Amino acid sequence: MEKRILLYLLICWSLASNLEKSMAAKARHYNFEVGYIYWSPDCEERMMIGINGRFPGPTIRAKAGDTIVIKLKNSLPTEGVVIHWHGIKQLGTPWADGTASISQCAINPDETFVYRFQVDKAGTYFYHGHYGMQRAAGLYGSLIVDAPDGEEPFRYDAEHSLLLSDWWHENVQAQTLGLSTIPFRWVGEPQTILINGRGQYNCSLAHFTGETSLCKITNSQCAPVVLRVLPNKTYRLRIASTTSLSSLNLAIGNHKMTVVEADGNYVKPVIVDDIDIYSGESYSVLITTDQNTSSNYWLSIGIRGRLPKTQPALAIINYHPNSLSKLPSSKPPVTPQWNKYSHSKAFTYKIVAMDGTPMPPAKSNRQIALLNTQNKIDGYIKWSINNISLAVPPTPYLGSMKYGVKNVFSAEKPPENFSEDYDVMRPPINPNSKKGSGVYKLEFNSTIDFILQNTNTLSENVSEIHPWHLHGHDFWVLGYGDGKFKKSDVAEFNLKNPPLKNTVVLFPYGWTAIRFVTNNPGVWPFHCHIEPHLHMGMGIVLAEGVEFVSKIPNEALACGITGQKLRN
Repeated sequence: MEKRILLYLLICWSLASNLEKSMAAKARHYNFEVGYIYWSPDCEERMMIGINGRFPGPTIRAKAGDTIVIKLKNSLPTEGVVIHWHGIKQLGTPWADGTASISQCAINPDETFVYRFQVDKAGTYFYHGHYGMQRAAGLYGSLIVDAPDGEEPFRYDAEHSLLLSDWWHENVQAQTLGLSTIPFRWVGEPQTILINGRGQYNCSLAHFTGETSLCKITNSQCAPVVLRVLPNKTYRLRIASTTSLSSLNLAIGNHKMTVVEADGNYVKPVIVDDIDIYSGESYSVLITTDQNTSSNYWLSIGIRGRLPKTQPALAIINYHPNSLSKLPSSKPPVTPQWNKYSHSKAFTYKIVAMDGTPMPPAKSNRQIALLNTQNKIDGYIKWSINNISLAVPPTPYLGSMKYGVKNVFSAEKPPENFSEDYDVMRPPINPNSKKGSGVYKLEFNSTIDFILQNTNTLSENVSEIHPWHLHGHDFWVLGYGDGKFKKSDVAEFNLKNPPLKNTVVLFPYGWTAIRFVTNNPGVWPFHCHIEPHLHMGMGIVLAEGVEFVSKIPNEALACGITGQKLRN
């Protein structure tokens, strides 16, 4: 009863505090038809997934407080589809989170599903497929939420958006098969890095820098991205990464950048030469166009954290009135050495909350440690958390838990810790793991700490970067560390100005600590945002306050056991 009263008071307070804003709020309507298209994102034509016959998908733009309504038709002939609205909390609409088998059923071919949700907070976001590995097939687009008039804490004259992604010539079905076979077949490094869906395979450097290799760009679908600017102005660059694998570094020739936003949250402004951005993250940076007005300048994006086998992506900062085709006279900025993690950590540690950002509770009610390991199950290579590789059921968790449907997922409680004698610096002594579909059930309105612990893979002297994304929440990043997490590390947590984010990096052989409050009723995944890693089991499922979820639309329930009950 106390919880119900608390939830009622929270809802009343929220409604009262947002009444004035809601009066000015609008409903923004979009029609999406998801289907296969032929496209040339890097000048090599391939079949991929598009929306309304184009790639990337349409940019969604709204103001904080607006309601987004997307009528989505699945025109894929043989596949289901869902779309996740990355960074949007889905307060009161957990079934619209767009996660197959977790928040909703996959939308079947020739069926339509209406996503309706409120965008509660200004920021730089994006959306992407969350069924199989459809994000790697091109199912994504930008989602920008503007602040209410007069509420932006910094000024700028204009803005540009950059949606970063990586691209393979091998189709997603072949990639998925390779990850699930013996012998294991890794997806390999991407052929191209794309900026706003455009890149130039095996020719971008030759084309731009005048090298002798032949490079012909005859298709507007892969034309270089050009950002037009006026001299002596301040521009906001909204940068989001929906890569399937790649960690990236972005720099602009002769221009400093001031970071002001991370994952839809304002941060203390910090001036940098370049930024690292991991899959699932977004940033806003400010640049001042105070350089030589007779020149254009390179924007360069390269690979971090993996031995680069993919050419950097390039765009042009075009100073008016210079020609759009005028090449910069200087060479593009060079990405830091791929494994210079000190450079990556130095940038990441600089990101702290802006003054006035809500601070975390001083203590947590529960701490859960998650050991991130590479394992084997019956000879198949998998990723596991505390020795459990996630395998979601055909019936979505949200509906089955809300309506008490039994035998949908494992009743076994997932482990909340790992052996103290586990050596994170070496391959696992026993590599064997098991599949599981259990749920971490969290008390509503409690404070939870997660300790993400990275380890060595099955191969000697290999530990990888893992960007972890939490659905339905922002969290405070309390700290990072090298090696194995110790209880004494809690004393070093940053409780003064920890940044609020929804995606956080886990560095090789290191740990990351986050804290959040379970104040959003629903069932939410928490997972590595690298597409093949999630496909191979690197994730968990959290449930909180499911009893407070309002009536779930039938379309989100019409599969598996809940679908049978509806039909009967």
